[in-house]
Amino acid sequence: MPRFETLDSLRALNEQAPGTRVLVRGDLNVPLADGLVTDTTRIKRLAPTIIELANRGCKVIVMSHFDRPEGRVIQRMSLKPLLAPLMDALGGLRVVFVENCVGESAETSVEALPEGGIALLENLRFHAGEEENNKTFVQALAVLGDVFVNDAFSAAHRAHASTEGIAHVLPSAVGRSMQAELEALEVTLGNPDRPILAVVGGAKVSTKLNVLSNLVDKVDRLAIGGAMANTFLYALGNDIGSSLCEKNMADTARA
Repeated sequence: MPRFETLDSLRALNEQAPGTRVLVRGDLNVPLADGLVTDTTRIKRLAPTIIELANRGCKVIVMSHFDRPEGRVIQRMSLKPLLAPLMDALGGLRVVFVENCVGESAETSVEALPEGGIALLENLRFHAGEEENNKTFVQALAVLGDVFVNDAFSAAHRAHASTEGIAHVLPSAVGRSMQAELEALEVTLGNPDRPILAVVGGAKVSTKLNVLSNLVDKVDRLAIGGAMANTFLYALGNDIGSSLCEKNMADTARA
């Protein structure tokens, strides 16, 4: 597996003065019930990267998607309810919520951050350009930062503006959580003890097709779990009733 830049190795981050604007991509797509976060695992995993950068005197700008608003502003999909849980995970550090993720209001809010200040941008997917990996939207995000740090391992397979597009525009590194995941993969896939079994779960085959194709040549057995297994069961001719299934992926699953 190719090596990757980290918070320790990225020259653009380590040679710049305090006040460097760091765009941090997290995955804050967490479960909510009645407006309250019911599982803070992803928030807690993101916290060490934010704290480290803030302690270095960087301006930390956190961005994430939430749910599937499909380019529309839907208030129940706002990231605002995540503000308090995020501050809790950061040990009480103050976080400013920014009502948009791009544009004049976002640029003004970032400019106003002190050294070590932290901002949380509104849901990236309120803009269609995020999932389209639109170049104009990528540039609108890029003007907010000097450096890009991706700490959203669970969203890294998506070629979206905030995960893939921006990495071509700004000096980029992985955060601490993603670094740990990638190092674990290096050990597992680099020279593992055999036989090796990979267990892959999730809902959709379509979003994990590249991962599955890559794993097939690296493991001895591949076990499919979660709702994704329904697509494979359907492809094998099993009746899955009304269970979640991507029937259009049946031919791919058979292959």
